[in-house]
Amino acid sequence: MRYDVFNGDADGLCALQQLRLDSPASARIVTGTKRDVRLLARVDARAGDEITVLDVSVEANRPALDACLAAGAHVRWFDHHHSGTPPAHPGFEPHLDSDPAICTSLIVDRHLGGRERPWAIVAAFGDNLHARAEALARERGLDEDAIDTLRHLGEALNYNAYGDSVADLRFPPAELALRMRPYADPLAFARDEDVLGVLLRGYGDDLALAHAIAPLRETGRTAVYVLPAEPWARRAIGAFANRLASGAPMRAHAVLAGRADGSHVVSVRAPQARPEGAHELCGRFSTGGGRRGAGGIDRLPQADFERFIAAFAERYERE
Repeated sequence: MRYDVFNGDADGLCALQQLRLDSPASARIVTGTKRDVRLLARVDARAGDEITVLDVSVEANRPALDACLAAGAHVRWFDHHHSGTPPAHPGFEPHLDSDPAICTSLIVDRHLGGRERPWAIVAAFGDNLHARAEALARERGLDEDAIDTLRHLGEALNYNAYGDSVADLRFPPAELALRMRPYADPLAFARDEDVLGVLLRGYGDDLALAHAIAPLRETGRTAVYVLPAEPWARRAIGAFANRLASGAPMRAHAVLAGRADGSHVVSVRAPQARPEGAHELCGRFSTGGGRRGAGGIDRLPQADFERFIAAFAERYERE
């Protein structure tokens, strides 16, 4: 059995798209929302299985990874999140790089020697690596209209992944992966499918609501926003955090959105001028993690709300 296990955001989708364009293969898809990162536990591995994992951390999936390797599966892993200490096992093939200037799709692009680069550009835009994405696009001779389309597509695919569950999303990520599969050119996908139009309309509506929210706390170094317990807020949280980070690159941002159980989902962006510490900060909380420049907490209990606010300020106000 072959499995493709991937984060449902732009980076996970585009990483898989590159690999399957380069090496077409039928596989069972395992994916979910942006925050659904412990995906490998859904795989009932057997000896001889081939498992490709994309854009979720080794550390968050380590018990399931150990079980897959013990069962005799081969696991190939591409990721840019904090990984902890990866296993040294002959069945494990790691492609890991936590540099804040890279995303999983760019690791795949490097692995493939740039053969499916247009989709890596889409992912870089989605992961808020705009300078890198634009540089790669210009190297390919793309004009401004094409670059704008790739940027909109990356941001829209990334926005789509945020929600409490797949029911919150405009499109299930598994459906998007299958709809993207025939397209070597993301510009053709954007032109021929209805996905981009639907997502851009929803993206604009949700972000307008987010931008109407005043910050809970704001200084020259940090800003905290708390969004209500509504599906639009959970969909907008990542895109809103990216917009805030790009608009104020010297400032750290935390965006919280309420969940139905009274807890919060959290997105943290370190200052773009100093992309450090986000994974360490979020990792202090039981469902937190991420990478140096951007992190998150899946479920922050109300009892930990003030502790998080204080820890965020302590981490970024002192710099």
